[in-house]
Amino acid sequence: MASGSKKTGNAAEIDRLALALAKEPGSKVFIPLAEEYGKVGRWEEAVVVLEDGLKTYPGFITAMVALGRAYEHVNQPVKAKAILEEAIKVSPDNLRAHRTLAKLYAAQGAKDAAIRSCNVILSVNPQDQEALALRASLDHAVAQERAQASNHPPVELKRPQSDCPGGEPIFSVVGRAAQVTEKGDDCKAPALMDLAEYVEPGAAVLSLSPQSTSRSSVARLEQWLHLIQSRRRDVSSSPQSTRKTSP
Repeated sequence: MASGSKKTGNAAEIDRLALALAKEPGSKVFIPLAEEYGKVGRWEEAVVVLEDGLKTYPGFITAMVALGRAYEHVNQPVKAKAILEEAIKVSPDNLRAHRTLAKLYAAQGAKDAAIRSCNVILSVNPQDQEALALRASLDHAVAQERAQASNHPPVELKRPQSDCPGGEPIFSVVGRAAQVTEKGDDCKAPALMDLAEYVEPGAAVLSLSPQSTSRSSVARLEQWLHLIQSRRRDVSSSPQSTRKTSP
């Protein structure tokens, strides 16, 4: 019953204000009219009224903030953020602007900007429950991101050194199967030999995790290399054997 009478009262007030604005198009009555539209969820009409009013009163902070809030309700966050950011340039402590901006920033993932807007509100009203709750949520999200970043430092891979003179690397891990490089007569690997031929199923690709540089991985790579070198010696010695046995 009370809700019905309130709606009736809002409708009567809207009619009264709309009539007053029609009589005096240049008056600032468009501000309370837009507010009444917002109370009953008629945000599209509030946007129209406010946009028209700002044509007559450009730079009117109250209207700009009201329009930013109306843009948010009609799902136009880009326009809302733009006009509200313009408003706080002129009025940095406008709490209504920061309240809407904090929500917009949080929704867009701009946590630091959202926290700054919450801090402006809390500097004036430290007990503002909405700002306190939003900032607590943002602080928690930022703390989690930093904790995750600290638990996953960049991995630096060291290239194993060979036993060949000069300490030149025989193989290197580059995020895929080990690549055999040629260096020295005793360390040459066949240029066209497919390393995967000697790799056990499921072990051809090495992970970039720290475990990929463990001793066991290095030992396995050396084993593969020795197999390749043995295969190469067998292949290279075959033609010589054939020439010796031929008449």
